[in-house]
Amino acid sequence: MKTARSSRIRGILFDKDGTLVDFNRTWFGITMELAQKAADGDEVRARALVEAGGYDWEMEKFRGGSVVAAGTIHDIVDLWHPELTLEEKRARIRDYDDYAVREGSRRAVGIDGLQVTLEALVKQGFVLGIATNDSEAGARATAEALGLTALFSVIIGYDSVARAKPHADQLHLFAARTGLAPAAIAMVGDNAHDLEMAHAAGAGLAVGVLSGNSTLDDLGPLSDAILGSIVELPQYLAHRESSAPA
Repeated sequence: MKTARSSRIRGILFDKDGTLVDFNRTWFGITMELAQKAADGDEVRARALVEAGGYDWEMEKFRGGSVVAAGTIHDIVDLWHPELTLEEKRARIRDYDDYAVREGSRRAVGIDGLQVTLEALVKQGFVLGIATNDSEAGARATAEALGLTALFSVIIGYDSVARAKPHADQLHLFAARTGLAPAAIAMVGDNAHDLEMAHAAGAGLAVGVLSGNSTLDDLGPLSDAILGSIVELPQYLAHRESSAPA
């Protein structure tokens, strides 16, 4: 549920895919290739696995909150390979993670205006971080591939903490590493679990963006603000700061 917040925001924690990176352009091909591997080359079964993961073939996009759009590699392996033993699942997770790190960074397509927006936010004095349900290695590789590493003070993956989103762990880790109180941090993301984490962690601001797979209806009840993309964020935060009570 939305709550009124008046804290001065000093840090911004971004989701990665759908927020910084164009999710469907980056991840559809990778997900399809992993599904083909999971299906041993059976194209019909591979398409069914991708659909089970949340892909809408008619809309040509992943649904917001779906396993592929919002989950971790663990969740995908659990969905696609329920028959595996625990040790087999761990091996498959390592295999898929390695592939996702390599291909996710190689094929990453940034949101339009990404670098100039992040540079503007740093110039405004904000401390920036990434919190993703991708692996930390995947997030770092993508940031490096897009030439953004120097702009982020902290990069956090699902495997950096005990519990991934929507739990509070990633935002609390960002707070601990930057010395900022959670109330001084804005969480920005395109899925409900990003905003649920913001509320669970006591973040000062929960900002939804429509650049990913979720709709206004999906994000509205959880957001203090909804923007088309992060490109609108510098102006939004500047206006919020200027209109805050003295």
